[in-house]
Amino acid sequence: MIHTAVLKKEVLKNLEPKQNENFVDCTIGEGGHTEDILSKNGPLGKVLGIDLDPQQIISSHWLDATFKDRVVLVNDSYTNLTEIVERKFSHSINGILLDLGMSSVQLENAHKGFSFKVDQGLDMRYNDEVGYLTAEKIVNEWPEEKIKEMLEDYGEEKFAKKIAKNIVEQRKLGRIKTTFQLVEIIKDSTPSSYWMSRRTPHIHYATRTFQALRIAVNDELENIKKVLPQAVSILAPEGRLVVISFHSLEDRIVKQFLIEESKKGTIKILNKKPIVASRDELGKNPRSRSAKLRVAIKI
Repeated sequence: MIHTAVLKKEVLKNLEPKQNENFVDCTIGEGGHTEDILSKNGPLGKVLGIDLDPQQIISSHWLDATFKDRVVLVNDSYTNLTEIVERKFSHSINGILLDLGMSSVQLENAHKGFSFKVDQGLDMRYNDEVGYLTAEKIVNEWPEEKIKEMLEDYGEEKFAKKIAKNIVEQRKLGRIKTTFQLVEIIKDSTPSSYWMSRRTPHIHYATRTFQALRIAVNDELENIKKVLPQAVSILAPEGRLVVISFHSLEDRIVKQFLIEESKKGTIKILNKKPIVASRDELGKNPRSRSAKLRVAIKI
């Protein structure tokens, strides 16, 4: 599957890359947004592309052939943004992009267990060398109450109590090791009306549980809280911060941070309501349906 970056036109419009300006793409993925930026900020403008997933860095190396030394790729966590910039990118930064979504490559990865549509091992780490916690560890070793709280807090799952109870019951019979095992437990824990919801037909009944596990394994919400202040700090005056979130928990953190920074007078929020995908993009790329884009400019 070829990954299509979401809100490409909207990102480019709001970052406003100009000739010889420099940018940071904190989650470069396969480089879709970075390619657009580099097509506008030549001949000397650069982009620092960061990704925690080493496979994503490999997937974005095609940019080297076209843009050569104008793109700098770093396999690291964006929570280390300030240190990465100091070490690898000694340029004034005119814009920063944070696309918090997963790519198709990550979803289709044969051994990570991000997707409930393919039978895979329950890993869910973006980088195998970072941290020891996996989704398999959580479902097999965490107490029932802690699993329930995770599903409620990170997945906003209304059947969290039943799912957690059934996970604990099932693991007594043998270790839960695969995505399909977990999907069956979730299905058995939820009513049939939840499997084909008329209100949200695009949301699979396992979506919220898998989201919660991925967030817990990678500490995603705390990482967003860590990177946002760094992004504002390293931006040049009039530099722009563009953030794309994909669920309410992420968007809530971003929105609240921007409001607080605006009150301090460090930034100006450029859109009170998040920018969402056009009808045309929704038709071509269904994954864009949950994307919300927020923009701020450093004062």
